[in-house]
Amino acid sequence: MRGIKALYLRDDRTFAALLLILASPASAQSCDVTAITPDYKAAVAHGGWEYRIIANGLRRPRGIVVDSSGALLVVDSGSGIKRIVLEDRGGTCFAVREQTTLVGLSELNHGIALDSQNGILYASSSDKVYSWAYNASAGTVSQSRNTVVEGMDNSGHTTRTLLLSAKVPGTLLVSRGSDGNVDEEAKDISSGHCQIKAFNLSSTAQDFTSSGTILGWGLRNSVGVAEDPVTGGIWSVENSVDQLRRNGRDIHQDNPGEEMNFHGYLNGTSTEESGGNFGYPSCFALWSTENFPDRGDLKTGDQFAPSAGDGVDDGTCNSDFVAPRITFQAHTAPLDIKFAEDGSEAIVSFHGSWNRDNPVGYAVSSIPFKDGQPVAASDSTSAAEAILSNADLGDCPGNCFRPVGLAWGSDGRLFMTSDATGEIYVLQKTGATGSSGDDENSANHVKGRSWFALIPVGILALALL
Repeated sequence: MRGIKALYLRDDRTFAALLLILASPASAQSCDVTAITPDYKAAVAHGGWEYRIIANGLRRPRGIVVDSSGALLVVDSGSGIKRIVLEDRGGTCFAVREQTTLVGLSELNHGIALDSQNGILYASSSDKVYSWAYNASAGTVSQSRNTVVEGMDNSGHTTRTLLLSAKVPGTLLVSRGSDGNVDEEAKDISSGHCQIKAFNLSSTAQDFTSSGTILGWGLRNSVGVAEDPVTGGIWSVENSVDQLRRNGRDIHQDNPGEEMNFHGYLNGTSTEESGGNFGYPSCFALWSTENFPDRGDLKTGDQFAPSAGDGVDDGTCNSDFVAPRITFQAHTAPLDIKFAEDGSEAIVSFHGSWNRDNPVGYAVSSIPFKDGQPVAASDSTSAAEAILSNADLGDCPGNCFRPVGLAWGSDGRLFMTSDATGEIYVLQKTGATGSSGDDENSANHVKGRSWFALIPVGILALALL
């Protein structure tokens, strides 16, 4: 090893030998693919993650899945489904070999799911869930499509997130959001509004409102839905209300919080959360306790009523409705959630705020899990740990990336869509910790590593005699 020096210090009573290691950083993975340089400040990776932008020029990429050949299937909202074939050169180094329109259907706007075993692709519009036979080797779909679920059309929140259960094959989960900011119809369970439902797949179309099993209702806009790969627990991330007032006072800057909710299991195991009412539009989760009107003993994560009208107050909010397991900063807009293969963390994409003076969100974050539950307490304000963020939130929303869809690929690589910039990112954890900015989009260097962390154990020694 080059650059090693020994410094000896001595006085009448003490002799010290200090070995100082002056070593240059280890060489990082090189990538001979021309880096895509964004027209905004480069993102910052944290916690030992690195990243690279691997595709751009899409219209508005939202939901994303990876097929059995490694190709990306992306809902390009307003256009259809794009298939992107990648050349994998290791790590975060990918080259786009081919991009084609797999399904040209402008009404598709977000939801996508893939049954690789049976070769069936699912995607959704605001009103229907469709399916096609899909051949991953040929990269083709059937000319005809089937309608799987229908009767979901409403204005307001029009995405219909899809999730195929790995634990209970043949089960499709569909999330339907609210008809506007405050949807009074959501108070009626028979309306079908603001619900996550599970459907047993069949050969005939099912009506969303009258069919399926309710996993949760009173959910304003739970765009992200995921299944814990170890326990089979169903989780969602909720986008809460805007412009809220409490007893006549404006509280919308920091309340209510966004939510991570638990919905039980699909295998018949009963929990108090299964099929529960999560409160919307009567009750909301408290995020910031600072200057909160008439707070009493409410803490972060507790539910509150905007006013005491309608027969609902803070007491009934916390006794009659299901509280979130984790509450996030208001207006961060979580849009997807994916679990690590071992269930040790959930990765959440935060699309970012519009209804707040100072922007928040605009990041991809990790929520540590243990034994099927978040490690953080339900009143935590620091459960989410950023792994990728914008360099300057002051530039958002107009000049930064906005995370939407997430999908795991091989070797622990995570693909992410950014709809505002028309880009696809890939992230990978290197195992080293720290934060760093971008250098050619992480094309040719290790993210978040210091040279000191690369010194082998045992080489650095300090002896006091």
